[in-house]
Amino acid sequence: MAKILVADDEKDLRNAMVIALESQNFLVDSAADGVAALDLLSVSDYDVIVLDWDMPGATGPEICRKYRSSGGKAAVIILTGKRSVEEKEEGLDSGADDFLTKPIHHRELFARVRSALRRSSSFSDVLEADDLVLDPARHSCRRGELEIELLPKEFALLEFFMRHPDTVFSPEALLERVWPTDSETSPDMIRKYVSKLRDKVDSKDKPSLIRTVHGVGYRFQKK
Repeated sequence: MAKILVADDEKDLRNAMVIALESQNFLVDSAADGVAALDLLSVSDYDVIVLDWDMPGATGPEICRKYRSSGGKAAVIILTGKRSVEEKEEGLDSGADDFLTKPIHHRELFARVRSALRRSSSFSDVLEADDLVLDPARHSCRRGELEIELLPKEFALLEFFMRHPDTVFSPEALLERVWPTDSETSPDMIRKYVSKLRDKVDSKDKPSLIRTVHGVGYRFQKK
C-alpha cells in the first residue's frame, strides 16, 4: 500500500482528495499549509507527495525544493491553476515530477498517482514470493492454491514487506510507513500484527517469509 501526502490549504478540496485516495486503498496523510507539510516530510516517508502550488507558510515549489535538497526521492505532483510555460518550468526546476490542473477530477488524480508509482521500480501490479501471490488491485492474496483472507491493515503490512524484500524494519519503522502519522497504534501492536500475519500466510512445511532479526525488527525473505 502506497503512502501519500496531500497538502492543500483548501479544506474541502483536501478532504475530498484524501477520501478519494483512501477509497483506492492508499494510506493518506494530509497537511493544511506548507509548514505542516514540511513537518510531516521531516518525520515520515512517502511514495507520492501531492502539493498545492499556493499555500500559507511555503509554496508547493518551495516545499519540493527543500524536500529534494534533503535527499527526498518520492514522486511529487503539484496542483495548480497556473498554465504558463514559465510557471511549469519553475515547478519542474524545483524537482516536481508532474502537474495536475485544478479543478481536480478524481479519475485523473488516480491516474497520475498510479503513473508515479509505476515509475518507481519498487512498485509492480502483482507481488510474488515463493508461492505467495499478492494482488493489490484485486485486494487478493493466496499461498499456492489457498486463498487467504486478510484484514486491511494485515494486507497493507504484507504489501509493504513484499515491496521491500531483504530489508530490516523495526516495529517503529513499520508503524511510520504503514500506519497514518496520527495513528495511536504502538510498536507492541505492530508485533501482534506481524504474528497474526504469519499465522495466516506461513506454510507449515516451509520457513516463515517474515523473519525476525533479534533486537532489530523484521525482514521479508523473498527467496
